[in-house]
Amino acid sequence: MQATLAELAALVGGETFGDDQLAIAGAAVLRDAEPGQITLVDQAEKGRLLESCRASAVVAPRGYAPDGTSAIQVDDVHQAFSTIVRYFAPPRRMPRVGISPQAAIDPTARLGENVDVHPFAAIGADVTIGAGSTIHSGVHVMAGSQIGEGTTIFPNAVLYENTIVGPRCLIHANAVLGAYGFGYGFVDGRHVLSAQLGNVVLGADVEIGACSTIDRGTYGPTSIGDGTKIDDQVMVAHNCRVGRHNMLCSQVGIAGSTTTGDYVTMAGQVGVRDHVHIGERAVLGAMAGVTNDVPDGSRMIGIPATPEREQKIKQAALSKLPEMRRQLKQLQRAVDTLLKESPATGNLTLKADGGDTDGQRAVA
Repeated sequence: MQATLAELAALVGGETFGDDQLAIAGAAVLRDAEPGQITLVDQAEKGRLLESCRASAVVAPRGYAPDGTSAIQVDDVHQAFSTIVRYFAPPRRMPRVGISPQAAIDPTARLGENVDVHPFAAIGADVTIGAGSTIHSGVHVMAGSQIGEGTTIFPNAVLYENTIVGPRCLIHANAVLGAYGFGYGFVDGRHVLSAQLGNVVLGADVEIGACSTIDRGTYGPTSIGDGTKIDDQVMVAHNCRVGRHNMLCSQVGIAGSTTTGDYVTMAGQVGVRDHVHIGERAVLGAMAGVTNDVPDGSRMIGIPATPEREQKIKQAALSKLPEMRRQLKQLQRAVDTLLKESPATGNLTLKADGGDTDGQRAVA
């Protein structure tokens, strides 16, 4: 498949700069692009990277004209480049399979129109699956669960009993929703599992990454708000209430009964203790260790997590410790020399930490 730069510009609503009849046969990012392909630069400041790139053309922000490279100038570089990538490499469209005879479906399950259930999926008693949903091979949807319209559940995901999934959700491979919460009482020298009478509830347009886990509530739901996106290998514990449009990046761990406001962002490997609240639009930096409530709009980093500015000041001071240690040793040597040379000091002797040897100053 091939197109001219002008044809691609028309496809994405952009303007050409340079040779608009240049033939383009593919699209690739800067590090991978070859002659005959188009790449992208999303900021003018990154234009220097084109010097080592072999691409024949570039998608660039409006107003930026790269030297020596033909370009398509657009308002939204990533949206335009995505359209061009799809033009050259259209996503594979899976044909509808209907209900596979190799799937195990309980007679009491209710499936809407145009539902696909792939081979070796298991659908339990009293399950409801909304119209247009897709259940891939190896998925196990246990009794009483409800799946909204247009939801896709990828291979080997497991939904424990009574899980509720809103419309248009994506649940990726090997995710587990509704496993028992990690709550135990200590009785007669043994760990006794707490009640596991709740469930998991996902709102609309939620995405759950591969190998992520969301535990059921003790008595009520563990809930994930509309539009929230959860990355791979994330753990959300029992009784948590995650707000709308949160972004939880890979390896985030949230302990039990924690709540979040809307539009919260947690970067990779953030750890949140139990029974705290993360305020609306808060941002938690990578590996932050959250031990207390986080106010609305805060930006927190570090272990324990503190406001970003405060943590940066601490880190700046910490970086100066080696030099401060050298200075302290120099001062100690200077003090030792003065003590030896000055008769006025008499019996005064100082320890290395700057204190008197016996807690008193004995001056002759």
